[in-house]
Amino acid sequence: MKDNKLNLIMLGTGHGTAIKCYNTCFVLGKGEDYLLVDAGGGNQILGLLEEQDIALNQIHHMFITHAHSDHILGAVWIIRMVGQLILKNKYTDNLKIYANSDVVEKLQVLCNMVLMTKITDLFGKRIEIILLQDGDSYSILNRKVIFFDIKAKKLLQYGFEIPEEGIVFCGDEPLREEHYEKVKGCNYLFHEAFCLDSECEKFKPHEKQHSTVKDVCIMGEKLKVKNLILVHTEDSHIKKRKELYTKEGKKFFSGNLYVPDDGERILLK
Repeated sequence: MKDNKLNLIMLGTGHGTAIKCYNTCFVLGKGEDYLLVDAGGGNQILGLLEEQDIALNQIHHMFITHAHSDHILGAVWIIRMVGQLILKNKYTDNLKIYANSDVVEKLQVLCNMVLMTKITDLFGKRIEIILLQDGDSYSILNRKVIFFDIKAKKLLQYGFEIPEEGIVFCGDEPLREEHYEKVKGCNYLFHEAFCLDSECEKFKPHEKQHSTVKDVCIMGEKLKVKNLILVHTEDSHIKKRKELYTKEGKKFFSGNLYVPDDGERILLK
């Protein structure tokens, strides 16, 4: 395990209607096995994986946080393409999809509406949908992954933690106080940061149940987070986003601050 640290590859970093970057989604893994976390809103997910030299046959786990279009629609394309590989005997093992009850219901409806029966017939066989309950844990990438209800305001949404390595991903709404203890002192916290605090009037993040860079960094400092990864942002400053968000964030956060671009890789030490 000590020599098998996870790679993080940010496939997308934007919010739901971003057009200058892809919707927030990423893979965790190394070598031949990856966990895909959300899949964005379209078939661009396939090209983004190809750009990173990640074959679909290397993805055997997919977690879908919630049923908004920018998180779930790309999953339909993953299922379609994996299904085709299975039918051609070119996909090893099974695809396991981890999701809460709202996602499971809507994903099955979507797939039944738009995919061929020979693909949907694979559900319950080679494509396993694992219905999550708050606190469920599974062994993924040889690690214990614990899924939890983030208590979102808009609709049912789950995040996850990997306690052994101190990794917490809390979805795309602000971290609730009831989850502070699981985040306190963690190595890596993935957190949405919709916009700069100076642009609150322009983007109105709080009305959308989102945070500013300042909000997240103050919270991260309070909880003594070691590494903070900001995702799910607006895209108007895409070329200077890293510079601007880092400048604002470092005023309030003393740990390592990451503002990744699409396609950026981070070794989780």
